[in-house]
Amino acid sequence: MEIPNESFQEIIEGKTKLLVPKKSITEKVPPKKPAFFNPKAKLNRDFSVIAYAAFLKNFQGPKIFLEGLSGIGARGLRVANELKVESIVINDLNPTALKIAEYSAKLNNLSNVEFSEKEVCRFLSNYSKKGERGSIVDIDPFGSPAAFFDCGIRATMHGGILSTAATDLQVLNGLFQGACKRKYGGIPVRTEYGNEIAIRLILGCLRIVAARLGVEIIPMFVESDMHYYRTYVKVLNRRDLQENIGYILHCKNCGHRKITLEQEQECELCKLKISIAGPLWIGKIFNKEFIQNMILEILNLQIDKVCEKTLHKCLAESEMPGTYFTLDEIASKMKSSPPKLENAILNLQKNNFLASVTSFSPTGFKTDAKINEIIKIFQTIR
Repeated sequence: MEIPNESFQEIIEGKTKLLVPKKSITEKVPPKKPAFFNPKAKLNRDFSVIAYAAFLKNFQGPKIFLEGLSGIGARGLRVANELKVESIVINDLNPTALKIAEYSAKLNNLSNVEFSEKEVCRFLSNYSKKGERGSIVDIDPFGSPAAFFDCGIRATMHGGILSTAATDLQVLNGLFQGACKRKYGGIPVRTEYGNEIAIRLILGCLRIVAARLGVEIIPMFVESDMHYYRTYVKVLNRRDLQENIGYILHCKNCGHRKITLEQEQECELCKLKISIAGPLWIGKIFNKEFIQNMILEILNLQIDKVCEKTLHKCLAESEMPGTYFTLDEIASKMKSSPPKLENAILNLQKNNFLASVTSFSPTGFKTDAKINEIIKIFQTIR
């Protein structure tokens, strides 16, 4: 294989050597040519490595990793190099990206990696038969992953993990409601906790596709960042009989919100017209045991310190009700400065409410208290 020219450079991410286009490091927006690599997505890849490590530790079947849209293969190569996986298949339609990935595989002396140059659904359909499916299937597209849910589920074995990323944040956050309804089958509402609504819309769409295929999905871990949303779900070959699709009702007047199976037209607190997000996923989005296993795996890996802090927040909110409040949101309703986050949570707990931090926002908190109850408690904090 040819030695790369001066337009490429070698970097180390985690414990893995990667050959990357120089411009992807130096330019503000990484170019798509000759191949796409986003250095800012390192944290996202770190979380993937932790999640896959936690999954593989307790998984009894064949350990096969399928990466549908690999770019230069950074995620797949890190999985191959840093985790115990029998077989990795890295797929991309860009032959240059695959050449770079092959070169990086040689840099790390990897012998468990194959390369494929196919359209992603054609690639995944090759692995959709029983006995040939992946135990981990990873799909990381530009824009919406919704077009790949069907082939992604079909290529994931019973008990395996399907992880997909979404970068169409404007659509999911409510700027283009029609586009969101077309792609994900639900409508968002623009709120302070819009990133959680977005993730629940993705999971809702995924669940509806899975149900059509007679398959159940169980969310294990989700991640929200300024540039993307990512979901990790376990796929089980059985019918889903849970009531986990519904709506988030949000009152733009008083700030009251609730998760419900049925739509309602007026706010139960102020009686004004309510905004409706959905249909979307209303079940749990973090699996407590899985998050605990992710935290345990950190010691064995070379990843960003931020990951551990975030995972402890995920653990704290894993048993909490859906949707969060922010300190600023409550302060603006009270027309006064907000209390410190730890004081806010402590005082809610003292008043016999559930309360925790959230991984979705540095000033966010989850609680089963209604907004009028939160304001009342916050007014007593000195």
